[in-house]
Amino acid sequence: MDRPPFRFGVQATNAAGQRAWRDTVRKVEDLGYSTLFLADHYLGPGPAQKAARTPRQDLAPIAAMAAAAAYTETLRIGCRVFCVDYHVPAVLAKEAATLDVLSDGRLEMGIGAGWSEGEYTAMGLEFDRPGRRIAKLAEVVSLIKAHWEAEELDYSGEFVQVRGYAGRPRPVQKPHPPIMIGGGGQRVLSFAGREADIVSISTVPFVARDAEGLDPQAAALRRTQFVRAAAGERYPGLDVETSPYFTEITDDAEDYLATVAKSTGIAVDLLRDHPNVLVGSLERVVDELHSRRETLGVNYVTVQQAQIESFAPVVARLHGR
Repeated sequence: MDRPPFRFGVQATNAAGQRAWRDTVRKVEDLGYSTLFLADHYLGPGPAQKAARTPRQDLAPIAAMAAAAAYTETLRIGCRVFCVDYHVPAVLAKEAATLDVLSDGRLEMGIGAGWSEGEYTAMGLEFDRPGRRIAKLAEVVSLIKAHWEAEELDYSGEFVQVRGYAGRPRPVQKPHPPIMIGGGGQRVLSFAGREADIVSISTVPFVARDAEGLDPQAAALRRTQFVRAAAGERYPGLDVETSPYFTEITDDAEDYLATVAKSTGIAVDLLRDHPNVLVGSLERVVDELHSRRETLGVNYVTVQQAQIESFAPVVARLHGR
């Protein structure tokens, strides 16, 4: 097997206050998860959030990541993932380096090209076509890496122009904090395979066949093949991360799937075999994760805040193996 050991993260974005956030992140650490992720979304309740289909997120990522690092000793921190259009690139590079310094080298730097046109519109931002957003992502990643090298910057691209100063502070992790690049299409996944340390593969559509006639398993496998082809000799050391859309540890998987089908309109047969569904007993989920690592390359799994405790037995069984 040419894949790294399993590790697990939690994407937690909500807290009623300082104490609740402290308790949440310490629980994530205590239960053996590798990483605490935030998300880069900003819309509060209202019609714009509904139209954008972004999840509830009480906390802005950078401040919450810094607090999480301060509350914990070993837990890695990250954002899954920063959108290049929501941040000034030179500022984001410095913020990220500062997070790595103040966490004593625990940052995982997630970054992507953006996806929610509704959120862009609500915040007054232009949602450019995919090719231009990915081109900007490539420039921003290059700038971040250059900034972290701590040499004098002279970077001039179509989207990013930075020059005349050296990046500071210098990150603790060498050669730099791991970079996570997320997406679902060939261009961005190929770029991630070449440039990232962690590739985050987005959810495959919940349809029996996509526009190219692929079922969900075949679509997921093709995404992995994009990454593997681009990564080449780097692939065995590359983390491939994903977050199941529906996750439940239960001895009555069929009942849970029937409930999800009723609320979403997705057929049970489609849910049962979908690569972004992880439902069943502890033993079945453990076996399924082994299978997905072998077939899809996925060794890094992120669950949502609501699953912190219920998914912990899986973490205890598989982390580091």
